Amino acid sequence: MTDIKSLFDRVRVLDISTLFAGPIAATLLADYGAEVIKVEHPRGDDLRTWGEKKNGLSMWWKVYSRNKKLISVDLNHEEGRKVILKLLADADVLIENFRPGRMDYWGLSYETLSSLNPRLIEVSVTGFGQSGPYSDLPGFGTIAEAMSGFANINGYSEGPPTLPPMPLADGVAGITAAFAIAGSLFRREKCGEGERIDLALYEPLMWIIGPQISENQQMGTIHGRRGNQSNITSPRNIYMTRDGRWVALSASAQTIVERLFRCIGRPDLIEDPRFRTNTDRLKNRDELDEIITSWTRERDQEEIVKIFRANQVAIAPVYDTSQLSKDEHFRERGSILSVNDPNFGHILMQGLITKLAKHGGKVGYPGKEHIGEDTIDVLLDAGYTKEEIARMSEIGAIKYYEKPM
Repeated sequence: MTDIKSLFDRVRVLDISTLFAGPIAATLLADYGAEVIKVEHPRGDDLRTWGEKKNGLSMWWKVYSRNKKLISVDLNHEEGRKVILKLLADADVLIENFRPGRMDYWGLSYETLSSLNPRLIEVSVTGFGQSGPYSDLPGFGTIAEAMSGFANINGYSEGPPTLPPMPLADGVAGITAAFAIAGSLFRREKCGEGERIDLALYEPLMWIIGPQISENQQMGTIHGRRGNQSNITSPRNIYMTRDGRWVALSASAQTIVERLFRCIGRPDLIEDPRFRTNTDRLKNRDELDEIITSWTRERDQEEIVKIFRANQVAIAPVYDTSQLSKDEHFRERGSILSVNDPNFGHILMQGLITKLAKHGGKVGYPGKEHIGEDTIDVLLDAGYTKEEIARMSEIGAIKYYEKPM
């Protein structure tokens, strides 16, 4: 039996997608051993321009392009498309997020690619999917967050629907795409056939908002915004502490609620008809939150967490970014890693999202600095000569970076 070193060992992925879900899926595969070849336009991927920069380099790029080889190809150029076809001949996965019809226009339709490589798994991530009346519309994460129902239930009742401050829809879709790819690779081992995966940005996010569609259809319910409270359990909120910080509390089981009441010195609330059951507590959640807040405001965050954890009440400090990297659990478990970087010495970033005992992954290096940094090596490995690479560069089909000797 061939030794498998990591989960996606010997899986080759061609990532021609840009912001943001497709690259996330590719990063997850790379973290677990896939050879991911990231294809950028010669002008550079838009992710390079995101967020704050140090020495002109984006941390978004450093994190989400980690473990990837970089090549630069202009898909609008016929010679560039020939390069992609050559690389796809023995690739396992293609990830793209162009609007429906663009790949066909370039002569890179799924039918063409699957005839070239019947084992190829292609993932197409778009705003609204490959079918339906909205399929031709442009779609970003913001659009998905609005139309999935998420924004309408996010925020406070007195305020407007609220979009998340990070690419939530793209992140959920990226993880979903990685799941679909893994399942398709497993199926391919059984039947030998590739797959076409059609992923709309809004669908995974619509899934995780819960049974609200069913509740509306069956009971006519339209959920509004409740801030940090929950429509299904109480108490559940964030509470201010004496030192100006916050704690997050979720007492979703009756036993935890009773422990909570004892912790705050109010065992009488256990039999109080306003708070005896979860149904009672939901009806009186505002009053209950006031009782809990009056207790937390008299104590510091660290003291509250210590008391509640000692009594097995589910609580957490609300961390800012500086606290994340100092948490001993996160560092010891590898939730946050220090990764060597040629520009900065090291960079702290998120670790692997799952821990596998036998075939785990690793973060080898952050996103590379230069556009086309691996173009020469990848194309030489694909059978091109140095003269052919130079010619394609001269006509603008590709771009490469000559590494210093």
